[in-house]
Amino acid sequence: MIDFTIPADLAAERDRIRQFVADKIVPYERDPRLTSHGPTDELRQELVELARAEDLLTIQAPTALGGRGLTHVEQAVLYEAAGWSTLGPVAMNCAAPDEGNMFLLSKIADPDQTERYLKPVIDGHQRSVFAMTEPGGAGSDPAQLSTIATFDGENFTIDGRKWLITGANGAKTWIIMAELTENPHLPAGPTLFLTDGDQPGIVIERTMNTMDRNYVAGHCVVRFEGLTLPKSALLGDTGQALRYAQLRLAPARLTHCMRWLGAAERAQSIAIDHAKTRTAFGKTLGEHQGVSFMIADNEIALHQCRLTIWHACWLMDQGEKARHESSMAKSFVSEELFKVADRCVQILGGIGVSDETVVEMIFRDMRPFRLYDGPTEVHKYAIGRKVLR
Repeated sequence: MIDFTIPADLAAERDRIRQFVADKIVPYERDPRLTSHGPTDELRQELVELARAEDLLTIQAPTALGGRGLTHVEQAVLYEAAGWSTLGPVAMNCAAPDEGNMFLLSKIADPDQTERYLKPVIDGHQRSVFAMTEPGGAGSDPAQLSTIATFDGENFTIDGRKWLITGANGAKTWIIMAELTENPHLPAGPTLFLTDGDQPGIVIERTMNTMDRNYVAGHCVVRFEGLTLPKSALLGDTGQALRYAQLRLAPARLTHCMRWLGAAERAQSIAIDHAKTRTAFGKTLGEHQGVSFMIADNEIALHQCRLTIWHACWLMDQGEKARHESSMAKSFVSEELFKVADRCVQILGGIGVSDETVVEMIFRDMRPFRLYDGPTEVHKYAIGRKVLR
């Protein structure tokens, strides 16, 4: 029997998180440290301490590492509440890219790597990056990896250029994907490496100007110039980076959906309040059919998105990889939530395109969601291939 009941304790925690975000985090949306390149690390640390004080920091981490070991469905319920503000996940340390990186490291890092690189991220003391995307190279098609790693039997040397590397400025835990060339010591192929961010050979060229500003320290162009790493920097097995990336991406696609669902709900609530009070042509906006239909379309979309997320999460909680379902969720939810945000801007009229409300920021920040962890077209291509097989 299908049961959509949210257990009482989970519902209570959801409500507590929503209240925490509304009371403690929302006021920071006007903080000057929320810059055009995202929250500064100083702001992040301040928000993290607020969540720590409420025992809401990194709740998704495995119990062995201090977290609650949430199921995917539990994450869906709680991350939606955290997403009421785009700063909510930052405060609770469940925002990208750290959330996905923590998940990956908890699966494949060895004990020494866990102690040195993972635990400080879980504790909220440092940030992490996943350096894969390249100008003219790896992106939606990671097989086009052009960053090269060589191995002489003792050390790896990495050379290449990456961009759109989220949070690179100031991050201390770095996961780097590079193509390990043929050598007599280890199998070649796409490989992950784990290192400190202040290593000689990691050059941050610049922070890119992008339309979103919800990720700490923005997105950077990075160059690896003779980056030399010991054999202990190897993360997992050589030649397995694409498999590990898939391990990370399926849950990460869904956590993006969960967080942005919360933000879209926030936008809808603001639009509803406006439609109830703003008048035009002798009645409130909500009494005009055109506006009421937009609000109804939003409500339908939010409900459909939630159920789509929950189903994919439920499958993963049953032990399935759910790649097909997570691809469907990512492509559907990202498109629908952007429409929700767009309709909210429309309902708000002139103030919708201003910073008088947070809807304008949600709209801009949500647009890149359709590209995160694979654009809609890539997911639909994969979905179509599976169906046609």
